[in-house]
Amino acid sequence: MTRLPGDPTLLRRALYTVGFRLPPENRSWVRHDLTDAGWRGRMMARHLVLMFPICVLLALLPAEWGIRLAVAALALVSSTFVVAVNAADIRQARLRQHGLPVPDDPERGHPPH
Repeated sequence: MTRLPGDPTLLRRALYTVGFRLPPENRSWVRHDLTDAGWRGRMMARHLVLMFPICVLLALLPAEWGIRLAVAALALVSSTFVVAVNAADIRQARLRQHGLPVPDDPERGHPPH
């Protein structure tokens, strides 16, 4: 995969995944991440990377194995659903967080309100 100008380091990507603001030198990468084709897929992939360790921890809680798996699956499915439904709003908030303009095109994910 080719690197873009302003690609963040692995640590900065991890911080970005959990919601931190990246410094101005990474602004072009953030713009690409949130506005280019495939932004929803990248958002969902980041969410799954974030939720996987949480679901593993939930599966390690003391209970019968079926209950542990059900709790982990419920957390994964419900959180993924929430991110999928609110992807446009999350995107808009992240663009504003980084001082970038929000696209005004409903086809590209801008909410109609």
